[in-house]
Amino acid sequence: MGVASLALAASACGKTSSEASSDDDGKDDKSGGSSKYDAKGIGLAYDIGGQGDQSFNDAAYAGYEKARKDFKIGGVDMEPGDGESSADKVQRIEQLAKQGYDPVIGVGYIYAPAIKEVASKFPKTTFGIIDDNTVKADNVADLVFHEEQGSYLAGVAAAKATKADHVGFIGGVDIPLIHKFEAGFVQGVKDTNPKVKVEKQYLTEKPEDGGFSSPDKGENAASGQIESGADVLYHAAGLSGQGVIQEAGSQKVWAIGVDSDQYKQKALAKYKDYILGSALKDVGGAVYDLTKSVVEGKPITGEQRYDLKSGRVGFADTNPKYTAMKDVVAAVEKAEKDIVDGKVTVKTTP
Repeated sequence: MGVASLALAASACGKTSSEASSDDDGKDDKSGGSSKYDAKGIGLAYDIGGQGDQSFNDAAYAGYEKARKDFKIGGVDMEPGDGESSADKVQRIEQLAKQGYDPVIGVGYIYAPAIKEVASKFPKTTFGIIDDNTVKADNVADLVFHEEQGSYLAGVAAAKATKADHVGFIGGVDIPLIHKFEAGFVQGVKDTNPKVKVEKQYLTEKPEDGGFSSPDKGENAASGQIESGADVLYHAAGLSGQGVIQEAGSQKVWAIGVDSDQYKQKALAKYKDYILGSALKDVGGAVYDLTKSVVEGKPITGEQRYDLKSGRVGFADTNPKYTAMKDVVAAVEKAEKDIVDGKVTVKTTP
């Protein structure tokens, strides 16, 4: 977590977490030319769950902080409001653009309609939308990932680590994006050991019902899967995933995190010995890349699809207990090479 230098009260369009001032309004680009960067900095709007989810939003925050530090620019990050409407999202994105932030980034596919509407009003501002590739505009970067590839590696690790030949997948919301995580995980499990049983559960049908923001729902789902016999649980559930990891750790079975390296998250330190690894999605890297391009005067636009080959998708191996499991590590490394080399194509639907 960063230290807020300017806190604003909550409003209909969410609350502002922090802001920094820029002490360097110009940057030289690497082509030898010069780009005058005179925006206020990065404008970041969080997805459901907000900052502190130890996963998706925090990954975006890490890239936001690194970009501000490296490029000596300002920034403001805004939280979603409880039970907010689509109009609230439009208001938040428009507020950031009006105030002079550039780029303005919506963290999550839920911002697609807002980005599409506001980008047309501010053609000189660069917008980014994470996890959506439907916003087609000259000043918008669609920052999307091959989540199924990292999930495949999670499936390989789970299939090699299970002692019960029984693993589980817990998705936050029953939507196409999370189906990609399920598809990759199940394929990774079955390609490694067809005998392994896979439990599958989604916490809610709609995002507004708390599938990505309710640790208690994750805990209950994990408890049920463990009771059914699963001894490795993989979640793609945002903040709800904290409940999955906590329950797995309490029951002394393996959990696999998502998006961020959850073994390193302070809020989960009590349970880290039971975090086998995490399927990484470098949302922070995408935020950083886009900001860098704007600062250098050459904004990235259009679809940017990150995969294993680019290094923006992967599997975290920071738990010493994982690295000590040589057969698991070898299997995951082989699977990664096979995907990058084109020998394995990972499904995007279950």
